[in-house]
Amino acid sequence: MNERRIGTISRGLRAPIVKEGDDLRKIVVDTVLDAANAGEFEIHDRDVLAVTESILARSQANYVSIDNIAEDVKSKLGGETIGVIFPILSRNRFAICLRGLARGAKKIVLMLSYPADEVGNHLVDIDLLDAKGVNPYSDVLTEARFEVLFGKSRHTFTGMDYVAYYKGLIEEEGCQAEIIFSNNPRTIIDYTENVLTCDIHTRARTKRLLKSAGAKVVLGLDDIMTDSINGSGFNPSYGLLGSNKSTEDKVKLFPTNCQPFVDGIQADIKKATGKNIEVMIYGDGAFKDPVGKIWELADPVVSPGYTSGLEGTPNEVKLKYLADNDFKDLSGDELKAAISKYISEKKEDLGNSMVAQGTTPRRLTDLIGSLCDLTSGSGDKGTPFVYIQGYFDNYTV
Repeated sequence: MNERRIGTISRGLRAPIVKEGDDLRKIVVDTVLDAANAGEFEIHDRDVLAVTESILARSQANYVSIDNIAEDVKSKLGGETIGVIFPILSRNRFAICLRGLARGAKKIVLMLSYPADEVGNHLVDIDLLDAKGVNPYSDVLTEARFEVLFGKSRHTFTGMDYVAYYKGLIEEEGCQAEIIFSNNPRTIIDYTENVLTCDIHTRARTKRLLKSAGAKVVLGLDDIMTDSINGSGFNPSYGLLGSNKSTEDKVKLFPTNCQPFVDGIQADIKKATGKNIEVMIYGDGAFKDPVGKIWELADPVVSPGYTSGLEGTPNEVKLKYLADNDFKDLSGDELKAAISKYISEKKEDLGNSMVAQGTTPRRLTDLIGSLCDLTSGSGDKGTPFVYIQGYFDNYTV
């Protein structure tokens, strides 16, 4: 019997271009079955099939317009002066949303965190703060003061001046704009008591601090477009969080009803093949670019829906730890046999034991979602479905 030489395999599956109203569940299942029938791979129990969130939202026609956003913002925040704080710096993720916010207000006080936004897009190099004697934990800067100290801001990769870009978007909508820089959410209360916080993963704390400081109205992007406006799309759980630019006046929201979708695909594959695979929806991966210092995760979660077998975290031992410690006097086939036996007899929950030290303590959906995001990419590969095999195997399988 030949020894198995290949571990985890991640495949991007090419799919038809999906449009609004398409039966995506059928398209996904047919794509997988067709690939398997063509001899691309064999379907096994515990394979993982992942579908990008954007294609599900598209099939659901989950879109909102600038006017929809404006109407909701005006209704919920009063339509006068609004504090918009801690947005990420992104033409794709936030710019169209900002147009909608501006269209629903008379003035926006835009408060940017510095030296970077929440996901790592830098307005200014942190070393310049030290050189200029600026304390980002306490100092509040006006737009004029920021430019005196640091000049015009330029994004590391795109060269975009987001300060000027965001201010211009607001003013183009006939809304007055004022830009300030602060990392203390309570700063905004000196300018207005009606606040929309746009941070993603820290939004609960930001809302708490604002409310305790006496802000009159405190909402987040997750509170905007939670219901349909004039027949628009909506997301009851995340609102505008996880949205992406679709056209110059429309954004695609994060998908809804993800759980019945993934459970349905799992059932369809089981019926067709007898195999029980895991299925998940994935968005942004959770990893950081060491050059641009950008943390990829601009979605509220990596996976908004997944089958039950993807719950939890890995339960793995560190092979090099065993080789260097428990079995340091063994080598060759004897070492291999000892490690294989150890793995086959490992506890169901290794917890914080030394043998698990150095393994990745993250949720399975975050790890697999990151693998999927890197496999499919965000450009023209045309592989919105990812099929992963061997992820739950170990050295003994």
